Formats: sequence, structure tokens, C-alpha cells
Amino acid sequence: MDRQDNTELATVRRGRVERTTSETKIIAAIDLDGSGRARVATGIGFLDHMLEQLAKHGLFDIEIEATGDLHIDMHHTTEDVAIALGQATMQALGERRGIRRFGTAYAPMDETLSRVALDLSNRPYLIWRVEFSRDKVGEMDTELFKEWFQAFAQHGGVCLHVENLYGDNNHHIVESCFKALATALKHAVEIDPRRAGVVPSTKGAL
Repeated sequence: MDRQDNTELATVRRGRVERTTSETKIIAAIDLDGSGRARVATGIGFLDHMLEQLAKHGLFDIEIEATGDLHIDMHHTTEDVAIALGQATMQALGERRGIRRFGTAYAPMDETLSRVALDLSNRPYLIWRVEFSRDKVGEMDTELFKEWFQAFAQHGGVCLHVENLYGDNNHHIVESCFKALATALKHAVEIDPRRAGVVPSTKGAL
């Protein structure tokens, strides 16, 4: 990717985290200024699909390799992937100089509409207003999606509000939430040339 000569804009905004516990081993990497490439292998097909959506619609390059105790269930792997990706995103943002900071996006998918509003405030918080009519999407428990968004917000320093405004198909509901996250996050991490490398906060730090 061509980078601008301006020092503030030329910074390579990438993060990479390796996280190993007794339950999982995760390698997660993100390039905030990528082109939407994803190389993802979590062992959970539907989660891979959602992370590919995050990369594609956020124009992030994402690499994730995960080995987890899937013989128990998908909880530890789902949460730990989000922790590692959140930490990699935190790393890539650095001091968050020059970013737009806020992002809002609506994502329709057939009968479904979801909205994400976020603030890269480094004060993590999750509002989750998403309900499902089934316990699973594919083989994945629907209750795990809140866990993923919670862990990503917590470890990425994101104040994150996720709402499904309406919809019937559970697959569509989840996917529209991830697509809205991708689009809102893409806007929030963008460099605003008018900020000239300034941290977007009256405190002078995020």
C-alpha cells in the first residue's frame, strides 16, 4: 500500500499479538490500512466467516490462527480470539493521534437492519441490544456473539453500542452486526488530515 510522505500519516498502523493459555493459543494480526484481506482459521466456521466480513468491509488486513479446546465448547476460543484481536487493534492504534475517533454505521441485510456506534475513547464499554430466536447459528451458540463483542471492546479500548433494529433470520442478524462494526470502525480509525497528528480529545490523550 502506498503511504503518504507526511510523517504522521506514514506510520505503519499494524498490531500483532500472541496469546497462549491452558485453553487456547491465538495469533492475531491486523493492519488498519489494509485492503480487506483475511487469513483466518479459528476452527469455528461461522466465526471465520464473520471475521472475513470484518476484514472485507473495514478494509483491514486480518490474520488469525487459533487452536482451542473445541472438544469442550466454542466459548474459550471465541472470547480469546476477540481478546487477541482487540489487543492487536489497540497496538495498531498507538496513541490514536489524528484519527476520526467516532464511527457510526447501519448495515442492512435482506429483512434485517443493525446499527453500530463506537468511540475509540480507550474507555471500553459495551451496549448490546441484540436478541436471537434460536440458540445456534450453524454450530455456534448465539450467546457467544455478545461475548465476542464484549471482549473486543474491552481489549481494544472501544466504547461500543450494537443494536439490531429489526430482523428475523439469525444468520442475517449476526452478519449485519459484524458488517456495521466493520464500517463504523473503518471510519473511526481513518486519519483526518485536519487533525495534523493531534490526539482527538480535550484531555490530550486517549
